[in-house]
Amino acid sequence: MTADFDAIIIGSGPAGVSAAFPLVAAGQKVLMVDGGNRPAGELPRQPFLTAREYDQEQWKWMIGGDLHALGMHDAISPKMRVPAHAKVFSEFNAANHIYSEDFVAIGSLAQGGLSNAWGCGVARFSGTELEAFPCPPAELENSYRSVAQRIGISGPEVDDLSDYFGLDQWSQPPIAMDALHEDMYARYQKHRQSLNEAGFRLGRSRIAVLSKDLGNRQGCNNQGNCLYGCDRGALYSASADLAILKQSDNFHHQTMVVDALRQEGGKWLIEGASDKQAKSISGSRILLAAGTLATTRLALNTLQLQQSVRLLSCPTAAFILCLPSSFGAARQTGFGLGQLSFVLSLRDDIRALGSTFGTSGLPISEFAHYLPLRRRYGVDLLKALLSSCVVGNLFLPGHLSDNHAFVDGAGALHIKGGFKEEIGALLKTTASQLRKAYASLGAYMLPMSFTAAKAGADIHYAGTLPMRANPRRGETTSSGELVGLEGVYVVDGASLPVLSEKSHTLTIMANAARIGERLAVGYHVA
Repeated sequence: MTADFDAIIIGSGPAGVSAAFPLVAAGQKVLMVDGGNRPAGELPRQPFLTAREYDQEQWKWMIGGDLHALGMHDAISPKMRVPAHAKVFSEFNAANHIYSEDFVAIGSLAQGGLSNAWGCGVARFSGTELEAFPCPPAELENSYRSVAQRIGISGPEVDDLSDYFGLDQWSQPPIAMDALHEDMYARYQKHRQSLNEAGFRLGRSRIAVLSKDLGNRQGCNNQGNCLYGCDRGALYSASADLAILKQSDNFHHQTMVVDALRQEGGKWLIEGASDKQAKSISGSRILLAAGTLATTRLALNTLQLQQSVRLLSCPTAAFILCLPSSFGAARQTGFGLGQLSFVLSLRDDIRALGSTFGTSGLPISEFAHYLPLRRRYGVDLLKALLSSCVVGNLFLPGHLSDNHAFVDGAGALHIKGGFKEEIGALLKTTASQLRKAYASLGAYMLPMSFTAAKAGADIHYAGTLPMRANPRRGETTSSGELVGLEGVYVVDGASLPVLSEKSHTLTIMANAARIGERLAVGYHVA
């Protein structure tokens, strides 16, 4: 008996849609399943600061009719407090039987996955970083190009991070910076040589955000609503690609939370719940794109492997910079995601990557907990101070994490988070060097604002089912096939063999597209 579909893709996030395009183009009958959640709620239609002053119903998109934002005061990111994003993050751990200790475990059951509420940072892995990948570099190069051109990336023609990000040849022009970032960048040009000698480089952020119209999506208009949702579609979300895929007759999409995989009669069955009803669908091949955590649970359960596997994540921290030269200036609406990025060399094998963001699209209350004052007084101070501040983040390479995951006898995934012993000293050194570098740019790190996050808070998860040249059971081939489960392919972050400090989303998408291309032409090698 033939299978219902040539390929079933579990997950509709960036990895899933990237693998789907070549399969659909080749005429294969493809089914994509996901949890079915959709971002919902009011979006601001005016510039953020204008809406904050004049919109009489701003509570709908800032707090939510069910007071969502007030109930999420302990969330690790302001994105998780946004009412429109509530369905993006909800129910994932429970639905996928994921439990964590000292680790922030986040995923999505939404159409488009976590790309509905991400920071849009993108980068290409360097040749050195790709040496651990068991596939020809040319395959990934072609996929990087096709994915970058499909999703739309903005960035400059040349700056000190052009080679580091490696994306300028496929990018649209950069989005305009706000006055604070313009000032910092101008100062950087004056101190560039000494800063470079100290291991600090600065350039424009490379982001999956349109500066020009592309297809049905419109370019950014700098209204500052990035956190709450872009009604122009300028910020890339895999949900936009899902809508394009649905236009093909041989592509099908269903709501289904997959709980198990089972092989029967030479085909694979996915089993789970759809509309609270048990369901089973067959496919010749299964592509796991459910996000590293959910994919890992499905794979280890199906393999019946209860041994611990390493889970890579990037140690991360945040900080606030103040530019006294702009103190007292009126807050101005501007772009709400990364505007400038830095690379800081700490050792020969360790770099930190971070970006700075304007504060005009964020409520003042988001920053009060960074100050050594009671919240009430902190808010008063920030009303005067925030117009002269930018907020920054940073990421360190994944090999500095020390997370482990395993499935128990009941099929639940357990994660224990942690860091390598050296991380405390590295973060202390990083903070010190950043203070010095930014001080030369007229930007001063606020006391006590440099805050390290818990393991997993970066949401850069990878490496549990890594591709290897000579893979063992529980690892994957250069084609993404899971050793021990013929016909099951891993196309999301779980298959990455390394995790650098760079955002890994574009590399996940490029690798998924590469695997999809192989499967589209019947390429099948170990």
